[in-house]
Amino acid sequence: MEIILLKDVEKVGDKHEVVTVKDGYGRNFLIPQGMALVSNKTNRNHLANMMRQTEAKENKMLDQYRALAAQLNGATLRIGIKAATTGKIFGSVTNVQLVAALKDQLGIDIERRKVVVTEKVEEVGTYVAEVNFHKSVQGKISFEVVAE
Repeated sequence: MEIILLKDVEKVGDKHEVVTVKDGYGRNFLIPQGMALVSNKTNRNHLANMMRQTEAKENKMLDQYRALAAQLNGATLRIGIKAATTGKIFGSVTNVQLVAALKDQLGIDIERRKVVVTEKVEEVGTYVAEVNFHKSVQGKISFEVVAE
């Protein structure tokens, strides 16, 4: 079954992409959840209009994304967390904590889904996380995990 994705679906495809999935998966899950539409002539025309509108909005936002990425590339966040005397932390640092630190320390509000912690944070130290603003604009932010 050919469908048009309305949202990014992991291991299936990206938003506004036409993909082929099994009939049951499309009919019973993706379409009722509002994640996809059946790919027919009318919906493909609707997709073309949606893509034009989305592209125009994203082009306006691209300059803002680049400015934010440049601002993040030079910044270092400090995240305080409980740790043992050996430097091993209790728990882990997640993208939710990074987003909260970005808002508190730099005044930048970013969706948590855009922040990706690339390596496991299990000890006190300095790490790097990626921020995916757009397919063509990514930023890197370094953060220092310190013991409270």
